[in-house]
Amino acid sequence: MAQENVSMGVTVGLGVFKTIATAYDIVTLPIYSIFQRPWVKRQSKRKIRARQEDPSDPYSAWVKVFKPPAHPILEEDTVDALFSRSARNNPNHNCIGSRKIFGEEDEKQADGKVFRKFIQDDKFTWLTYKETNERILNISRGLHALGLKRGDSVMIFAETRMEWFLSAMAAFRIGASISTLYATLGLDGLQHGINETEISYLITTHDLLPKINKIISNLPKLRHIIYIEGPNKSVSKLEWGDIKLVPLSILEEQGKQSKLSVETGVIKPDDTAVVMYTSGSTGVPKGVIITHRNLMATIRGFYAVAHSLDEKEIYMAYLPLAHVLELAAECFFLSMSIPIGYSTPHTMTDKSTAVRRGCSGDAVILKPTIMASVPLVLDRIRKAVMEKVEAKGIFFKELFSFFVQYKRFWTNWGFGTPIVNLFLCREIKKILGGRVRHIVSGSAPLSPDTHEFIRNVMDVVLIQGYGLTETAAGSALMDFDDFSVGRAGAPLYGLKIKLTDWVEGNYHPTDKPNPRGEIIVGGDCVTAGYFRNDGLTSEFYKQSNGVHWFYTGDIGEIYPDGTVKLIDRKKDLVKLQYGEYISLGKVETELKTCPVVDNICVYGDSFHDYLIAIVAPNEKALRNLAKQYNRENMTHSQLCKDPMMVEAVKKMFHERANNLNRTERPAKILLVDEEWTPDSGLVTAALKIRRRNIEARYIKDIDRLYKPNSNGAQSA
Repeated sequence: MAQENVSMGVTVGLGVFKTIATAYDIVTLPIYSIFQRPWVKRQSKRKIRARQEDPSDPYSAWVKVFKPPAHPILEEDTVDALFSRSARNNPNHNCIGSRKIFGEEDEKQADGKVFRKFIQDDKFTWLTYKETNERILNISRGLHALGLKRGDSVMIFAETRMEWFLSAMAAFRIGASISTLYATLGLDGLQHGINETEISYLITTHDLLPKINKIISNLPKLRHIIYIEGPNKSVSKLEWGDIKLVPLSILEEQGKQSKLSVETGVIKPDDTAVVMYTSGSTGVPKGVIITHRNLMATIRGFYAVAHSLDEKEIYMAYLPLAHVLELAAECFFLSMSIPIGYSTPHTMTDKSTAVRRGCSGDAVILKPTIMASVPLVLDRIRKAVMEKVEAKGIFFKELFSFFVQYKRFWTNWGFGTPIVNLFLCREIKKILGGRVRHIVSGSAPLSPDTHEFIRNVMDVVLIQGYGLTETAAGSALMDFDDFSVGRAGAPLYGLKIKLTDWVEGNYHPTDKPNPRGEIIVGGDCVTAGYFRNDGLTSEFYKQSNGVHWFYTGDIGEIYPDGTVKLIDRKKDLVKLQYGEYISLGKVETELKTCPVVDNICVYGDSFHDYLIAIVAPNEKALRNLAKQYNRENMTHSQLCKDPMMVEAVKKMFHERANNLNRTERPAKILLVDEEWTPDSGLVTAALKIRRRNIEARYIKDIDRLYKPNSNGAQSA
């Protein structure tokens, strides 16, 4: 009876609220129509964003129809020349900044876990463009004095930080290139990258020195290690043999005192800028040769979309600079006089793992207006918001749902919702400092549900892009006035995208109503090839009619307005026993939105007729679910092995998998209590799953689940 009374109260309360909202809409609609001009936004839905070069040929390339206004970005042809020009034009503007770290301490959690916490300054310290340029010059002189010269390469093995960017620009300044490795890469990948490039110079951080030291005897060409110091200036005594260790601060000071001449303009557009190693989602990391021309092509493409941004914006950088998207984005923003504040995933919000209790995260202090993200992070933000909403009771949950639906309805009609923004979105935006207006998502497809949710509840322009290391992050990007979801936008300005047949998957450019097929990217963004791997280069890179093309392996669909939607991937396709082709990536994207999922890998075997989902569950969400089944006293490991919990998660999947057909829905589920981190080797530094590694790790469980009468429960 009490439950019925609560439900009745919620229904009545919401009914009253909806009545008031309806009356408000009727009264204010004419006013909003006059001042907001919603028809202008609605017109954007009919806007043609790209066209085919030859409309009569379904195999011809698509190109962007918009030409951007004049800007130095369109004139310069190397990254160093572009930054040098910005430094001359904006000497006193803020350029890059970060929070000083004074020390570290360990904090033990209630569950026994110990987290490293940073003792940080409560403000960002900024360098102007002039000061940044001076530091680049000093580091370049220091590197030059150490022996680095034009045509050489220096490896950067570090997390994203101000010194990473300064070191890269310093290498460019003297005509050298950089090679990059993710800081979370395992020892085998680290050794492979250093030895394949045969570099003599390595720039890293003090905390990564022990990792390098473990393989130091297997690095015959390495002669100099320049390390970025931590709050504790001392370095643990490790044996380095003939290798010379130099603190970056000392190298920079030596460069400051040096009289060596380092001239700008020594680089040419087709000089190598970066040998960038992929995150290795399918095996050993591959080095991709990226020239200055490649990077500049992508930067120009970004400008055509984001030319309306100005120096009042602030960009928060925290994604790996060893990922070409982050490197190209930072070069773009600095060329637009937009300052960059450096952060990390461990210090970004008040709840981040390296932020001390009661202290503020970087976003709250920096108050950025622009951020880049990846789908997994946005999925987690969505789940965190919903957890807080559900914790406030059924009435607040229903009210929140009404607000979201209300905003979605009016936004789709071209209207803004200032009242909802004030009382709902403003509070949620405080997680990221309160001023974020633009978020760009890349590295993997973003689910339409998450796209629309984040865009509405945070009141931001959320655009999705598509690119690869092999295309210098350039391919496609949504325009700011593109309000579709589930797509990656039109081809970037100056680039070309076309489709080709993939017979095995039954995708063809002649498909109706929209052409489909393997995406091929052409233009100056297409990189020179794979480092020291001519066989792989010739397989994926082709020349045709003077255009350099890269065959991506991704399957796309192109809409009449010229925007691209990723619908499949060759490597993610599995054929089940009775001939059904299943896109594993599609299934994973759909199920990632389930609150209980932290990460997921779907597996299919051609000798069986169903899929298996390997799930790394969110511990908090799993515990909340366990309360419904009187399992709250179990440990996380016990919950993952419990048959009833496995069935509960399976039921949740089936309730939410509205966009999946019967064969696409996993028939069996494996819950694992291991956290999937880059260090575990199960996900890349960009947080994409490493499918082969996951399959190898859990192959015994997979084999067990394919036996008759098995379920996802594991023996204790």
